[in-house]
Amino acid sequence: MTISFPSTEHLDVSLADDVLTVTISNPKRRNALDDEAIAAFAATVEQAQNTEAVRALLITGDGADFCSGFDIVGRNSGDRARPRVGSIQRRLPSQAHRLIPLLVELQLPVVAAVRGYAAGIGLQLLLASDFVVAADNALLWEPFAKRGMTPDSGASWLLPRVVGPLRARQLLMLGRRLSGTEALDWGIAHECVPDAEVPGRARELAASLAAGPTVALGLTKWLIGTSYERGLREHLGHEAVSLELSSRSPDFREGLAAFVQKRDPKFTGQ
Repeated sequence: MTISFPSTEHLDVSLADDVLTVTISNPKRRNALDDEAIAAFAATVEQAQNTEAVRALLITGDGADFCSGFDIVGRNSGDRARPRVGSIQRRLPSQAHRLIPLLVELQLPVVAAVRGYAAGIGLQLLLASDFVVAADNALLWEPFAKRGMTPDSGASWLLPRVVGPLRARQLLMLGRRLSGTEALDWGIAHECVPDAEVPGRARELAASLAAGPTVALGLTKWLIGTSYERGLREHLGHEAVSLELSSRSPDFREGLAAFVQKRDPKFTGQ
């Protein structure tokens, strides 16, 4: 059975070998996202959560860049009527502010392959991913202050948790730009490699995660992501529930058998 996922002019989605690849495809604007692409992206993540054939998500960009942010120029070009006051506040909950939580809460490993620009929501996509493979010459940037704007798409929530409040202020208030090498030092990137090696290395990592114990990985991601919200004793209760669930999975039985037989496990994602 062929499984189809939402795609638009600027978002390509494909599934192969248990890895769902989302490619932001707007190279003329450094892969800036528009309203339609964000809507399709969010719908794709929701569908991935409920699709058994998907065991990892890989996010990448078409060509030299990952994502330069939201396409503000495109939205305001042409003869479009000026929106009424409050349009941003009304629109964001169903667009960028819907996509980022979906990625953070997705119980599947998420890998981002970063070349060139990762700015604005493009950077937030990295922060919402579990693993980031960045080119050493990539450019990470929060352009909001330079545009006279406040942050969106979770930047002011994600950054302090990933890099700490001091560095978050440097990025959000001073507009500091980071290279891929610096992103590795700051804990944003999982791995930093030469530009040409990014696609292959990111796909290799995504494939490795897709071959893992999907239930256990998803629950572990959930435990890490929600640990900030709970005290230790409550969190230990959630660890107990997660262990109960994962230990009832076929992959647990396979992992135990592989350990006894002194061989590598062959997980099926069940």
